Amino acid sequence: MIDESVKKAFWEDGAIVVRNFLNPEQLAELYEVFKWNVANPGPFVFRRLDGTSLQTHIDNANPAAKERLDELMTRLPFGEFFAELWDSEHVWYYAEEVFVKENGASGRGPFHQDTSNLPWAGPDWGNAWISFQHVPKKNSLEIVRGSWKGIEYDGASFANADDPTEPLYGDGSLPRLPWIDKDLEKDPNSWDLVSFEVNPGDVVFLHPRSLHGGAAVDADCPDRHTLVLRFFGDDATFRELPRSNPRYARNGVLFTDEMAKLNAGDAFRSPVFQQLV
Repeated sequence: MIDESVKKAFWEDGAIVVRNFLNPEQLAELYEVFKWNVANPGPFVFRRLDGTSLQTHIDNANPAAKERLDELMTRLPFGEFFAELWDSEHVWYYAEEVFVKENGASGRGPFHQDTSNLPWAGPDWGNAWISFQHVPKKNSLEIVRGSWKGIEYDGASFANADDPTEPLYGDGSLPRLPWIDKDLEKDPNSWDLVSFEVNPGDVVFLHPRSLHGGAAVDADCPDRHTLVLRFFGDDATFRELPRSNPRYARNGVLFTDEMAKLNAGDAFRSPVFQQLV
């Protein structure tokens, strides 16, 4: 399925785009699940930036959508793709995240690493970033090239629209996030970013440890409905999170009962995750 240049780019840059990865029928089926998910938010729907310039509907791992998505993943080509991308004998589906930006009214999503609030380590992790509308490059996801292999930063609190680097933990165990947007305002070349114009059916694949953020919607791209699907392979391990934020202490907020059974360095495994390969 994968040209060697694609694999090389993923491991070096931490992000690639695969054109026409999903056919219209597959995309339509995913969009139906997406719309149902938005209309029926789960317990982890995000509200802390409501009323600010960054207001965005974000939801993670909705338990009510899990059975349908688990089954759908067995029929879509993600498992085989990641098995080849990672040279992994097995691939598991983790969960979804949904983003709704509409009416040209939501600002940039702060740069962050998913691993700041998810207990993940190891190379075999991947996000599939799927947008259901045409997204110009200036409105698309941006990834700091090669950053998945670099510094593990403190997370963003996602509670302060005026400071996207406000720490999630703030205990000094991890360095504070750089204010990438401010740096780019001063010098557009200060950070080496990877970004792609995408059309429906295209999929951006990225390593979730990469520093990444979403550009704003505007008059040229007023609505952006994006579904992120997360996967892991053989070389994925459990990593304890800092304990200074009681909401995330040790194992995060998703699948907490299952994560409590794992210790640092354990292979990331649980029967709760749908095996695809």
